[in-house]
Amino acid sequence: MPTPVTLPDPWARSNVAVVVPTYNEAENLPVLVGELMALGLPGLRVVVVDDASPDGTGEVADKLAADHGTARVTVVHRTAKDGLGRAYVAGMTRALEDGADHVVQMDADLSHPTFYLPQLLGTQLSTGAGLVIGSRYVAGGSLSERWNLRRRMLSGWANAYVRAILTMPVHDVTAGFKIWRADALRALDLQSIRSTGYSFQVEMHFRAYRRGQKIVEIPIHFEDRQEGVSKMDLAVQIESALRPFRLRADERSDRRRG
Repeated sequence: MPTPVTLPDPWARSNVAVVVPTYNEAENLPVLVGELMALGLPGLRVVVVDDASPDGTGEVADKLAADHGTARVTVVHRTAKDGLGRAYVAGMTRALEDGADHVVQMDADLSHPTFYLPQLLGTQLSTGAGLVIGSRYVAGGSLSERWNLRRRMLSGWANAYVRAILTMPVHDVTAGFKIWRADALRALDLQSIRSTGYSFQVEMHFRAYRRGQKIVEIPIHFEDRQEGVSKMDLAVQIESALRPFRLRADERSDRRRG
């Protein structure tokens, strides 16, 4: 793993919460938490949101909290699996309640290399951006060599499709690796987010853009998941395809009411 950038004090001591939704990630979660704890960011804590994983991920998370201390690892147990978006809302809400100044979104499957996190934080602090995205589709960004042509074309098409409908100047509009400033996140009214699946990423970006928040993208290399299987089922795909139209319709409705 490449060496992360070294942030100067007091940036390195920033109060950062990394929100990680999990469902059947018992193999990957200890690796991810270990890498995050090794970044040299003493103000970093991890908020694991587990949706009653049948493989025991919740128990693994509890052990990690016991090993590292609840000041570094917090576990939010939910009773059922009801979507990535709902899990993120629960985790982000907990992070804000606990006083985080910066909130990171990150997958548990090791597809988001942890060594980029200090760079995301440093970019946010140096630019004042409300949102900094780890982007696969800006110059210097790349996809896993394990992705075949079909997956590459599908991912690229999905981004082009959403951007065309919502006319957002964001290159990686479906990105899941990013950092929010706490005040920017509060301004989005998390409890009113409607997306439950992966379209949650699109809705969050769209809300930030429409509220005039500064958005910066930095290039990352996106890895393939290390263990387990993808959670992208047919229902999630359908929601992801329809959500941009719903967001556009809601925006027009709001304009008429305004």
